[in-house]
Amino acid sequence: MPTDELTAERLELLATAEIEVEGRMPWSSNATFLVTLHHRGAGERSHRAVYKPVRGERPLWDFEPGLHRRERAAFLLSEHLGIGAVPPTIIREGPFGEGSVQWFMEADHREHYFTIFEQRADLHEQLRSIAAFDLIANNTDRKSGHCLLAEERVWAIDHGLCFAASWKLRTVIWEFAGEPVPDRLLERVRTLSSKVPLDLAAMLTDDEVEALAHRAETLADAAEFPSDETGARYPWPLV
Repeated sequence: MPTDELTAERLELLATAEIEVEGRMPWSSNATFLVTLHHRGAGERSHRAVYKPVRGERPLWDFEPGLHRRERAAFLLSEHLGIGAVPPTIIREGPFGEGSVQWFMEADHREHYFTIFEQRADLHEQLRSIAAFDLIANNTDRKSGHCLLAEERVWAIDHGLCFAASWKLRTVIWEFAGEPVPDRLLERVRTLSSKVPLDLAAMLTDDEVEALAHRAETLADAAEFPSDETGARYPWPLV
């Protein structure tokens, strides 16, 4: 899995830094904490992160406990697709036990998918990549506000409700229906359809791995983005 130098540096800080809880993030259905990472090695560094402990998850009838593994799986899928859309994410022990810890993006929160699509045609290629990612990940909750504008690129967050074996797609990204999947991305999708990488497969059940490969194969065979003929595959609220 190719990882650029900046991503590798961020992953190292996520894994080794001390975690200081700043507070609970509002409007989250599960316990989600804003934390500061403190690295006290040569040259002290600090950065914010989002910590989601397993202990803070509400039971769900359609997803097994352990949504933090899906957050990590989303990062790995993004990296294997070569799109770098999901902020660096690891699993580690924190103040409230094991959970996912994700690099916090200092985003302009006035921007989200709808505003980016309408105002930033130069970022449409990144939005197409996220659309393909959501199809393969079977994202059940791609709200507009889960697309962030930071560092002059689009980041995708909040992936606890992904990777179910049964088809559950709910997304606001339908503007690219009927358009071809970019060739570079399509090549990565075909590779996933033939073999799901071990690090990604380890985060999921066998049924979920098989379903992921099937979704990748379906997208690779179609070679274009699908449409929602029912009008029912939108999350709520939209933003």
